[in-house]
Amino acid sequence: MTNQTIDYLSRSYAPQRKRHAGIYNLRRLPEGVEEQPYTLFTVKPLGPIIGAEIEGVDLSQPVGPELQAEIRRAFLEYKVLFFRNQDITNEQHLAFAKLWGELEKHPFLPQGNSEEVTRFAKDKNVTGMENIWHTDVTWRVNPAFGSVLRLSEVPPFGGDTLWSDQAAAYDNLPDEVKERIEGLTAIHDFTPSFGRALTPERLAEKQIEFPAAEHPVVRTHPETGRKTLFVNAAFTIRIVGLEPEESEELLQYLFAQSKIPEYQVRFHWEKNSIAFWDNRATQHYAVSDYFPNVRIAERVSIVGDIPY
Repeated sequence: MTNQTIDYLSRSYAPQRKRHAGIYNLRRLPEGVEEQPYTLFTVKPLGPIIGAEIEGVDLSQPVGPELQAEIRRAFLEYKVLFFRNQDITNEQHLAFAKLWGELEKHPFLPQGNSEEVTRFAKDKNVTGMENIWHTDVTWRVNPAFGSVLRLSEVPPFGGDTLWSDQAAAYDNLPDEVKERIEGLTAIHDFTPSFGRALTPERLAEKQIEFPAAEHPVVRTHPETGRKTLFVNAAFTIRIVGLEPEESEELLQYLFAQSKIPEYQVRFHWEKNSIAFWDNRATQHYAVSDYFPNVRIAERVSIVGDIPY
């Protein structure tokens, strides 16, 4: 075997790589929308485009129309809102979630005190498995509008959750990639994730109940009008009309956009903290770095629309 001579002085061996260093296009609001003050609570942004703590709201009390309207505006602007020190009951948790629409029932995850509540109880016997970038239940024909997650017990360290802004992920794609994915759709399926824990018979039943869904690779947010990247590594299995290798190569490139720190917010949980996020505009990742400590969370999700 002949060794190839490399001219290190000329740097001819240097690979050609796509790079993005420097300024990103980071905008929190849709074009043409002006920033407005909040009068019923204080907003503490945790980054330039995504994530804000809301101070001065007690979710154990009824949320009136004016407060709800202002929370919705902040929700659309920051995409994920955080409320600390919320010692609320299961009924109050459900009541806040019901303000935003019909509640989902998850067919695969453990239930809490009611069938609309999903309970994530982790300890030395049950490890966290949500440490993959994903958008919830995109295998449904109508994926979730959003979710309200409350932690009732937190580990002494770790257990943070990250969210990634999928509008920013789309905005910063190269023009040639935007042109390439314009009008494409992708197949979303629960089988590669939740299907692994089912018997063959049970899997076949659930695949009939929840057939694979086809969604646009780039969806339009129904309230803000912004384009958001809408594929995720947990549930998106292929792009329609492309050969398998081409589909997988493109999907891996699109999945990687969520990992860019400029698009992210990271939240450190405290007991009775709540996160309320827009599932139409974000992906999230639950860091699994607290084993074997206990971490208990309960989530209520709201039924969404059909992506377009």
